[in-house]
Amino acid sequence: MKGDSPFRPGSPVPIELFVGRQEQIEEILRYVSATLSGKQENVFLTGERGIGKSSLAAFLRQIVANRENVLGVHVFLGHVETLEEFVRCIFEAILKEARTQRWYERVAGFFGKYVREIDLFGVSVSFAPPQDDLKELVRGFPEALWNISERMQGERKGIFIVLDDINGLAKKPDFANWYKSFVDYAATHYPKYPVLVMPTGIPAIRDALSSHQPSLMRVFRVVDIPKLSDEEVEGFFQKAFAKVNMTVEPDALKLLVRYSSGLPIFMHEVGDAVFWVTKDNTVTLEDADKGIRNAAESIGRKYLDPRVYRAIRSPRYFSILRKLGGQQPIRSVFTKRELEAALTADERKVLNNFLQKMRGLQVIEQDPEAGRGCYRFTNEMYPVYIYMESMRSRGGRR
Repeated sequence: MKGDSPFRPGSPVPIELFVGRQEQIEEILRYVSATLSGKQENVFLTGERGIGKSSLAAFLRQIVANRENVLGVHVFLGHVETLEEFVRCIFEAILKEARTQRWYERVAGFFGKYVREIDLFGVSVSFAPPQDDLKELVRGFPEALWNISERMQGERKGIFIVLDDINGLAKKPDFANWYKSFVDYAATHYPKYPVLVMPTGIPAIRDALSSHQPSLMRVFRVVDIPKLSDEEVEGFFQKAFAKVNMTVEPDALKLLVRYSSGLPIFMHEVGDAVFWVTKDNTVTLEDADKGIRNAAESIGRKYLDPRVYRAIRSPRYFSILRKLGGQQPIRSVFTKRELEAALTADERKVLNNFLQKMRGLQVIEQDPEAGRGCYRFTNEMYPVYIYMESMRSRGGRR
């Protein structure tokens, strides 16, 4: 019976398998150093969906905790839509991270009777004050964080807070306005404020915050995450398979790299699918081919909007998409003219409907900077998925 897969689709990558991002890591560590010297910093970690924002944030949290002696917390906020629940989640995360430390009581004492230890599959901490107290914590958030940092003096140099998946909060103007007030208050009331806050989000989330509160953008150091290089993807697969005593044949490795296209979300889906179809300790070209076809199905169902998934796979449009998906290297920008030239007469008849449908589903958008008749995919995942689906529909690799 096979053991556990080394891949983690949909979850932050294990620290030991983390690759790349050296430039972004060094930049953010400079901001951490500035924060510990007294200048509060706010970083906005941004990148397309599936680019590995959560994995990089988790890796950074470990680095600053171990190297800089900072209390690091990673708060997942996908379900949160109110400021009250937002601050509750942050303080609960701080309490959980501090619980095993000898100075825990100093921090827990700040929150009083609303801290409870719960014994469920191991001891953990719950923080559940009444709504009125939470409203007060929203107003006094900068002061509360400063008090916590003071209570950790001599034990931890500061606090590093990752705010992961703020989509629900970013929709509302009150979050953007509150965040700007928090930063302004900390800057004007404390000569030293050793707290770095790092929201993560796709570019559209940053745009939403900017539309609600344009001046908020001035407080952020924006760090953009690009796709991984082919060499980094190759290193990741070699490292991951070696973890479970497996090797990858060179041709198979090239195929895995090509179809992952530098996107961590695809790297894990492809790697996991290939792991399960490989019957021995060597990944062959045939194993890679079969695994990629399985991964295409999984990716479509898990990560694409159902309407997009159905449209991409519909007989009416898929033959056109195959012409796009047949391009190498995978391109995120194309022109109507070059696509039209590759189509049959019947496909040309529905091309305008196809473009209108894909624009309506926000799969593509016009790219005026590239010129008239130019389009680009709104997410890097789309062209890669279409490329994988094209390969799957042909029955294998090209």
